[in-house]
Formats: sequence, C-alpha cells, structure tokens
Amino acid sequence: MLGIKTVARKIFGTHNDRKVKATRPLIEKINALEPEFEALDDAGLIEKTESFKQRIANGESLDSLLPEAFANCREAARRALGLRAFDVQLMGGIFLHQGNIAEMKTGEGKTLVATFPAYLNALTGKGVHIVTVNDYLAKRDSEWMGKVYGALGLTTSVIYPQQPEAEKKAAYAADVTYATNNELGFDYLRDNMKSSLAEMNQRGHHFAIVDEVDSILIDEARTPLIISGPAQDRSDLYVAIDKLIPMLTEEHFTLDEKTKNVTLTDEGNEFLEGALTEAGILPEGQSLYEPESTTIVHHVNQGLRAHKLFLKDRDYIVRDNQVMLIDEFTGRMMAGRRLSEGLHQAIEAKEGCEIQPENVTLAQVTFQNYFRLYEKLAGMTGTAATEAEEFAEIYGLGVVEVPTNLPIARIDQDDAVYRSQKDKFEAIIEAIKKAHEKKQPVLVGTTSIEKSEILSELLTKAGVQHNVLNARQHEREAEIVADAGKLGAVTIATNMAGRGTDIKLGGNVDFKIMKAIAAEPDADPEEIRKRIEADHAADEQAVKEAGGLFVLATERHESRRIDNQLRGRSGRQGDPGRSAFFLSLEDDLMRIFGSERLEKVLSGLGMKDGEAIIHPWVNKSLERAQAKVEGRNFDIRKQLLKFDDVMNEQRKVIFKQRLDIMKADDLSEIIHDMRGEVIDDLVDRFMPPKTYADQWDMEGLDAEVREQLGLDLPVRDWAQEEGVDDEQITERLEKAADEMMAKKTAQFGAESMRSIEKQILLQTIDSKWREHLLRLEHLRSVVGFRGYAQRDPLNEYKNEAFHLFETMLDSLRHDVTKRLAQIRPMTEDEQQAMLQEIERQRATMAAATELEKTGQIVQEASTAEGFDENDPSTWGNPGRNQPCPCGSGKKFKHCHGRFA
Repeated sequence: MLGIKTVARKIFGTHNDRKVKATRPLIEKINALEPEFEALDDAGLIEKTESFKQRIANGESLDSLLPEAFANCREAARRALGLRAFDVQLMGGIFLHQGNIAEMKTGEGKTLVATFPAYLNALTGKGVHIVTVNDYLAKRDSEWMGKVYGALGLTTSVIYPQQPEAEKKAAYAADVTYATNNELGFDYLRDNMKSSLAEMNQRGHHFAIVDEVDSILIDEARTPLIISGPAQDRSDLYVAIDKLIPMLTEEHFTLDEKTKNVTLTDEGNEFLEGALTEAGILPEGQSLYEPESTTIVHHVNQGLRAHKLFLKDRDYIVRDNQVMLIDEFTGRMMAGRRLSEGLHQAIEAKEGCEIQPENVTLAQVTFQNYFRLYEKLAGMTGTAATEAEEFAEIYGLGVVEVPTNLPIARIDQDDAVYRSQKDKFEAIIEAIKKAHEKKQPVLVGTTSIEKSEILSELLTKAGVQHNVLNARQHEREAEIVADAGKLGAVTIATNMAGRGTDIKLGGNVDFKIMKAIAAEPDADPEEIRKRIEADHAADEQAVKEAGGLFVLATERHESRRIDNQLRGRSGRQGDPGRSAFFLSLEDDLMRIFGSERLEKVLSGLGMKDGEAIIHPWVNKSLERAQAKVEGRNFDIRKQLLKFDDVMNEQRKVIFKQRLDIMKADDLSEIIHDMRGEVIDDLVDRFMPPKTYADQWDMEGLDAEVREQLGLDLPVRDWAQEEGVDDEQITERLEKAADEMMAKKTAQFGAESMRSIEKQILLQTIDSKWREHLLRLEHLRSVVGFRGYAQRDPLNEYKNEAFHLFETMLDSLRHDVTKRLAQIRPMTEDEQQAMLQEIERQRATMAAATELEKTGQIVQEASTAEGFDENDPSTWGNPGRNQPCPCGSGKKFKHCHGRFA
C-alpha cells in the first residue's frame, strides 16, 4: 500500500518539481524572443546591452529584464562559441539569478549556464565574481566565456596568484571577474591591510556564482584563510621531540579514528616525561603538568598527531623536500597551504624535510564568512542535494535539482562487499580485464595515492595498459581525463576525477585536434579538424557499442557527494554507461562504522572467501553510515562557525573603522576624542571618584602624563591648591594637550599633520588587531576545558572575546595618543642622515642589478656556439666584475682574471 507522502507527491509533485515548473513560462518567453534577437547584427546585441543598462538606471528591476537579457546572451553565445543553450541551461541560469544552488549533472554545460545570470547582474555596473576551484579553470573559463561577454559589450578578466597590483585592480573593475575562492579571500584580507583607498582592489561584494559550490563552501570551509608573518624559529625542538615519538607503544596513547583524535595515556605521559628529561628538553624536576611545560606539551601533541593521524601519500606527499598537503576531497596538492599551530612543522620533522618557521596570524577569515559578505550568492555543482540542510542554514541558499537535457541511461549496480582487501582487489582486476577485453573504457576511482599505486602495480602484472591520475601527475590532469573516454582506455584516478574537464566517449575531440595541429604545423587546420571529427564520430560510436564509460569505485568515501561525483562521470548527455562500487570489510569506512554487524550477517549466510554480498539493503546500510558521518562533520563545521562568528563580528567592526578612516580627510576630531578619553581614564585611575585629595596618587598621574601625553606640567602642585577637584584637573590636562597638538600642527603644516594622524591610526589598529587575533587563538585552544566545569565553552568564549576586544580598543586609544605626543619634526642633521641612508640603499640595489645583468651576460656567453667553460680562449672578453665563465661563482678578477 502506498504511503500518504508518496500519494501526495504523485498528485502535487515534489517541492523541486514545483520550482522547475515555475520557470517554464519564463523559458517560453525567452524562446519566443529568439527570432527577434537572431535578426540583430553584432552591433545590435551590444546596443541591447546599453539599452538594458539605461532601463536599470531608470529603476526597472532585473527580474523584468530577465527574458530579454537571457535571449540576448543566448544569441551572443551561439555566435561566439557555436553553442545554443538548451532549455534546461536557461532554467539553471534562472535559479542562479534567484540566489539558489543549481544541481546539474556532469556534462550539462554549467560553464555556459553561469553566463546568463552573470550577464544580467553585471548590467547594474557593480561587477560579478565567478568563483572556480583552481587557477587553470579560472583562466580557461574567462578566455572561453569572455568571447560571449565581449559580443555583448561587457568586459571580462581573471585574477591569478602573484598578479601585478595595477593589473589586479583593473581585473576587479571588469564587469565579470573569474577567480578562485582562495584569491578572492586573500585579496579581501589584503585590501583590509592597505593604508589608502586607492590601493584597495575589490570594489564591493555584489553577486558571486560559485562553481563546484559543495567543494568550496563545504569541504574547504573548515580551513580559514590566514595571512601570516614569521614567528620565532623552533626547528630544533621539533626535531628533538620527533625522535622521541617513535619510542611510544600502543599503551602510551589512545587513537580514535572516528573523531580523528589522539591523546597520551597516563603511562604515555610518564614515559615521555622521563624521555624528555633525559634528552634535556624538560628541566630536571619539572613535570609536564606544570604551566612552564605548556610549550613542550603543545609540541609533543603536534608530534603525536603528525605520526599517528597524518599518513604520507594519503594526507600529504613529499615533493622537492617539501611537505605538500593533499585535499582529501579532490585529491589535488594544495600548494602554499600549511597546517597551523606547528602541526606542519611536526610533519616536516617526521619526514626529515627542511622545517619552515612557524607563522603568526596577521589576518584571517573563513570561506563561510567571506562568501556571506555578498549581497547575493549562487552556486552550481553536480552534487549538492545531500548537503541541502547545511547550505540553507549557513548560507541561506536553496538547492534545486535541474533536469538533465536527455534522460540518464547509465546503469548503477548494487555495491559488492568482500571480506578482505585481497578478495576485493582480485575481483576489481577481473572486472577491469573483462571490460577491457570488449574495449569498454574504465575509470577506476580510489581514495588515496597509495591505493591508486597498488592497483596500478596489479594491473601492470595483469598486462593491462593504463594511466594513473593522482596528485603526483596533477600537471597532466586535463590530458589524462580527456583521454579517459577513449576506446579501451583504463584510467586510475584519486577523487579528482574529471574536475573541470568532461570525459567524452571516444576521447575529447578538441584535445585531439590541438595535438594534431601541433604535430603537423604546416598542414591546413580546417582539413585536420574535418579528418579528426570524422574519426572521432566512429570512435564515439564504437565506445557506445562497448557499453559507454564504466566507472568502478574501489571504496566508499565518507561523503556521498564524492561517490556521486565519481559516478556522474559516466552517462553524460544521455550516453550509455555503468557504475559499480567494490568494497571490503577492511575499508576505512566499513572498519570504523559498523563492519561487525555486516561480518555477522556474512558469517550467517555462510559466505566463503572470494565471494561478495550484493543486495540493495547493503547500499542503504552504507548510505545511512555515510549520512551519520556527514551529519557529524556538519555539526563540527557549525560549531567552528559559531566560534568564528564571534571573531567575524569584531573583524567587521575593525575593517569598517579602517575604511571610514581611509575615506575621511580630517581625523582631528576622532584623535581629539581619543585623547579626551585617555585623559579621563588617567584621572579616574589616579584620582578615583568620591575620594579625598590625600588619597590621590599625584606622583603616578604626573609620571603617566609625561609618558602618555608628552606633557611636562606641575601636576603635583595642582593637588595642593585648595578646592581643586578631578574635573578641573581633567580640563587643565585637556587644554594643555590641545595646545601642544596645535603647536605640532603649525610645525608640520595642517595637511601633513592630517596625513600623519591617519597613518598612525591605521598602523596602530593593524598592530592591535594582530595581537588580538593571537589572544583569541590562545583563548580558543583552552576554552573547551571549561566544559568540564559545566560551563558552556561558546558562551565563555563570547564573553571573554568581548572583554578582550574592549581592552584592545582602550589600548588603541592610549597607543595612538602616546605616538602622536611623541612625534616631532626632524632636525636638519636627521634629514641628512636619512637621505644618505636612502642613497646608500639605492647604490646597493644598482650594484645588485648590475651583477644580475653581468651574470646574464655570462649565461648568454655560456650558451653561445663553441663555448667551453674549461677553455678560456672560447670565453670572449668577460668584464673584471662579472662572474667568472669557469663556473666557480667568483668574480672574474678574483679567479681566472688574476692570471690575465
């Protein structure tokens, strides 16, 4: 019998069905406008854009313009790229414009979909940001889709690492800007460290479309973006402690794989105490429990985590003597990303790499809080429905599943569960060989580099030719993925499979054409294109007859989204295909989350080694386990966000204050108010209200007035005057301070003084904010322990963070007042000394540049025909100050030039 919910769904449709249905009238309007826009010439499309901009300026809403703007954009894309958007692509564009996440399957053309809402929202002149997961995609998409925006009269740009400042400023001024989430976040932080409005690059946060939105807003949201500076170097301590960690046995620590936590037991503490004392790290007689041991305990804990929780070739790889982190969700190396609080240094010590110094935080923000700055946010991905609750709660984003252009023809097989890894791998090799024999392309998904390489060895032994795609081969990613759909291709990939490059049956025709043109530079490109397209059509048909792409997953991931992404590589645009998951009870997910029950079930069924259990119930059981893990990870992220929100409120206040200061021409009133509050604080401290004159500390007040205000006044004598009170002394101090600052303004000139006040205020705010961030980090690391005293750590953190913020603001007022009191114009001697120092630095720079040039001359000589570094007769005439051509590294006059 059908349930009530099922019956209601059949009659009324799902919430998603109703949203999809609501877009139909808009799509019909866009389609009805198509002949009108087809009739326009190229200039006509640009004229339409100008007309839309004028209508918006006159107060017309974007929603009322949508059908015309989408029709104009569709026509521009058809002319510029030869692509006419399907109705479902227009539908995806509508959902993005409405501020939703459009879940669209792989191969449905999400890159083109983004152009529709981007064009419509860029008409406001406020700029649109399109966010990609890596720099390659940002560059590719900006060049590719830039042709569409260009045909519509809009400008397009891309943001990339180490971009020159002038170019970056121009890129943010474009109508549509492509960038990675990292670059956008870091530029936001950098902008809020600048000292003038003219230096800032971002011009607000109007509308962002996030590609691979689940990866960026969920997977990467746990790690904050941090701009940091070097701190004290403790390399020796990391190395010394690293030597002791391998001595620990299983009784010395407890490892919880579910929560990814490792802690020392009492036996472990006792053992390490002795070992640390013997190694001379812990002073004789000092316990690990004493406050003086905090730093050592911190380093021990990080060393323990490095050895027991972080595995080489799973969590990181070592490349060029550097520890490079691997993104567990995409399998890519995260260049430049480092673990904080000394954990990265502990891993470097473990691997014998050069230990980079620890850093101190200068500015930080999480992706959650950065992307919540946008007035409107939208996203697209192939897999978002499983995280719909998180998107709604954290970002206020709805998730809408957009129907595919053609029905999905892929066959998804039930999971096959084996007893052991050995049985599973044997079955996988057998399945690959069977598919390979009939020339069906196979994409094999693994969860780590180590497992991809084990499989590679097994396939080599079985005589199956294949490609491996993991973090070690990330440079060849696009090429390997483009070939993964070729007849008979076997590709082993970590979770990065297919990101940004479609796996097309028969191979990627554009890649084939580019390769052929490069191999035959003298041939006619059009002839090559026709020949390859004809060959490709035959290859594509052969692959379809072989069954399409076979996606074979070797393990289930903690997240259902990652499994769905892999599965979605097959069956794009109605292509045939199939997917299967091969699992074992020894897999991490199975081992950690409930393999005991399955073991009992398998034993009860009398299963033998080498056999698999295949049943829909197993699939459901595994999905429930995955849903539990996802729920737990969501709770962790939610808790992290609650803590970060406290800092975020303070960050917004500080960044707004900086912006207001930079916008202001005259800050003298703010400075005056600050000085007044400092004087009030001093008088209250040394002359407390409702006290008698003999209780006042006039010596202390006198010393502080000299120190803080730079004033030499008869403060002690004032106290002897009859009838004098705290208000009169406050007035006298304020008057004296105002007179002193007026004199300084006259000496420097009003304009210079205003500039000095602005710079001192900004520098002091930045310095205080850095110190405050460090205090909050320390507070965050210990506040959890208050839970043992039945106090809510979050409330404790909020209260203490608020008090710390107030203290920081008080300290800011005092520091600004003190610094302004101490400034004075330079004497002629000091000015002369400064000019000489500048001249000396210029001369040093010029010499370095000259040396670089001469080095270049020698390098050019060394590549000249007939040059031999062992034969001085082939060297020409090197200059006496040039590096010697023999390669010694010395100047010529100190080497072979001595004998000339």
